[in-house]
Amino acid sequence: MKGYIVAVYEEIKDNKVLKQYAEKAGVAVKKYSGKILVRGGKSKCIEGLPSPRTVILEFSSVDMAKKFYHSEEYQEAKKILGDTAKRNYQIIEGA
Repeated sequence: MKGYIVAVYEEIKDNKVLKQYAEKAGVAVKKYSGKILVRGGKSKCIEGLPSPRTVILEFSSVDMAKKFYHSEEYQEAKKILGDTAKRNYQIIEGA
């Protein structure tokens, strides 16, 4: 089964830092053969609280999504992000 990473942002303090993080994280996504399905874009909140940004990544498996997340490359990207954003981040098994 495929593995998905879903990041729902609650708050973004600095879009320039977020852009630097995204560039660095993109290198790790490519290395682990991830596919960006959703990255920002226009959205309409139908239920619950609106989010300033949602990201969905697809990997060949949950294990590959975990390898991506724990990789040195992605951890370096997370350091760039620091406390610039508050988000909910999940790895989900899917079809």
